Amino acid sequence: VTQLDKEPLKVISLSPNITEIIYALGKGDRLVGRTAFCDYPQEAQNVTVVGDFIEWNFEAILSLEPDVVFASSLNTEENEKKLMDLGIQIVFLTQDESFESTYETIGMVARVLNAEETSAEIIRNMQQAVTEVQKAVEGLDKPTVYYVVGYGEYGDYTATGETFIASMLAMAGADNIAADITGWVYSLEKLMEKDPYMIICSEDAKRVFQETNGYKELTAVKEGRIYAHDENILQRQGPRLAEGLRMLAEIIHPDSF
Repeated sequence: VTQLDKEPLKVISLSPNITEIIYALGKGDRLVGRTAFCDYPQEAQNVTVVGDFIEWNFEAILSLEPDVVFASSLNTEENEKKLMDLGIQIVFLTQDESFESTYETIGMVARVLNAEETSAEIIRNMQQAVTEVQKAVEGLDKPTVYYVVGYGEYGDYTATGETFIASMLAMAGADNIAADITGWVYSLEKLMEKDPYMIICSEDAKRVFQETNGYKELTAVKEGRIYAHDENILQRQGPRLAEGLRMLAEIIHPDSF
């Protein structure tokens, strides 16, 4: 991503992590359009919605006359092509499944928005937070952990070895029971067989696990080691990711913080 000919004054973000980055860089006043999922920070909710990940309202996008549209790997190629055909400047930010790629994304958005000093500071602070967490959990016994991404009648999904959430679990000093597989798919049978020491999930999942046959037989559920957290902090590759890592580490190793 190179800098545009001139600094963009009107920006549209088509991904929640990019929206968070734009505000963290102090450029939230440039944001004229967002997706329905861009709900953080609070003031983003006042910005015009131009679609979700799949369906975009091209008329709305055009009427906002953006200087640049940020799209992510969550968006469809077909939509991006359509935007380019309409002559709109689009910056495409791919996301690798790694913590480091978050720094790259922040840096790329900053280059386009002329906020490189701020991005350097954000990245430094994140790296420092990561180092602190890694020092705090160094050499400790690693409890077995299951991280819930999806559950219930549509199947069980978790952060397997190739996901960036799995790398965060490892950084936070956990032994992820799904680290040896790929994809996202898991099963209740496997979960019961591995019977992890603790489970990390959303508030909704916690309730379901406590009330549903199979899930409620798990030792971690019976003994109250099922912990709910704000998924968005962990699942969006943005400026709050280091905070998410610390939150994970505090759940997994409460005595170290």
